[in-house]
Amino acid sequence: MNYVSIFAFLLFTSCVNANTALPANRHISVNGEAQLKAKPDIAVINLEVESLQGSSLDAKKDVDNRINSFLAGISNFNIDQTNVSASTINTQPSYSYSENDKQQLEGYLANRSIKVTLTDIKRLNALLDFALSVKVDAIKSIELKSSAAKTLKEQVNVLAVSDAKEKAISLAKAFGARLGGIYSINSATNNSFNRYGENQAIERIVVTGNRAQQFASPGKYLQENIIFSSSVSAVFDLELTDPTAP
Repeated sequence: MNYVSIFAFLLFTSCVNANTALPANRHISVNGEAQLKAKPDIAVINLEVESLQGSSLDAKKDVDNRINSFLAGISNFNIDQTNVSASTINTQPSYSYSENDKQQLEGYLANRSIKVTLTDIKRLNALLDFALSVKVDAIKSIELKSSAAKTLKEQVNVLAVSDAKEKAISLAKAFGARLGGIYSINSATNNSFNRYGENQAIERIVVTGNRAQQFASPGKYLQENIIFSSSVSAVFDLELTDPTAP
């Protein structure tokens, strides 16, 4: 290696160290992690109503009438208008094709989506049955949430920080050192995800399907548990227990 190469290597090393978030003195870098499990108590339900009629106006009227029937009954589930979204409607012609690929107008299709937030999750099955009884066509999705999500995110952050501190103290002690002051902290990373499994505190969801199947055995669906997680990175200074040590 010639002198030019050595100089370039030293310059590169110096730049790398200057751009890192690590101190030049003795230090320790740790990651803290934590998880909290929550029981869902809120359900966000997405429903859809559609109708195929001879005219766009008739299709719209049919959809609107069924939506209005649904909205008229949701007060029985302690749902107010602020927890309902049903403002958009789409209409379009619907075509079919013959064996000769000839396009034929079947009618006009109208559809509306409804989004409902139910704060009493134990009544979820009853609400779904009611929606089907007033001819809501499709239950598109059900999202389970926790009303304590904000508080749980804050708590899991605190736990992740505590985990980082405990790891740093333990590692420093194992190497004959003492944990110094905090040098840097990276922003905490928060995530939440649903995990399937029976939730003993909440009744199982039971969906009976349409009225033609009312004598069939109802389907049973296990509740999800919501997992809140947090991860934080921190760098601490290190102090030697023996000041004479190198």
